[in-house]
Amino acid sequence: MRTTAKADYAVRAAVELAAAGELVTAEHIAQAQGIPVNFLENILRDLRRGGIVDSRRGQQGGYTLARPAAEISVADVIRAVEGPLANVRGHPPEDLEYDGSAAKLRDVWVALRASVRSVLERVTLADLARGELPPEIALLTSDADAWVRR
Repeated sequence: MRTTAKADYAVRAAVELAAAGELVTAEHIAQAQGIPVNFLENILRDLRRGGIVDSRRGQQGGYTLARPAAEISVADVIRAVEGPLANVRGHPPEDLEYDGSAAKLRDVWVALRASVRSVLERVTLADLARGELPPEIALLTSDADAWVRR
């Protein structure tokens, strides 16, 4: 699975808002997270459209989360900027059909999506802002093999 810079930046920006707990400027987020401010502005616009953040204009303006950080999963943030978590050539895996020896490949893509969801839907912005992961997610990272690049 590949995570785009846009998705990575979006999650980092949302966690920065969760940690702040108050109105924060795009410039502050950009500086705190090392995100190019022009790119961040577009991401924040997508997050606003996706119901993840609220914005206020003006001299006292900035961004804040649209709902409590404990109610926003990493999956929610990624979907707001990228769309569905897993697709194959732009199609949901359940819509695919393969013939012959590749017939079960659709099931592999569906299982992959379920696996990705099982992590990204369980981790909230509040978890990350606190520097903690749900126990079942932390357990996955305790396996030394999880850290081996292949």
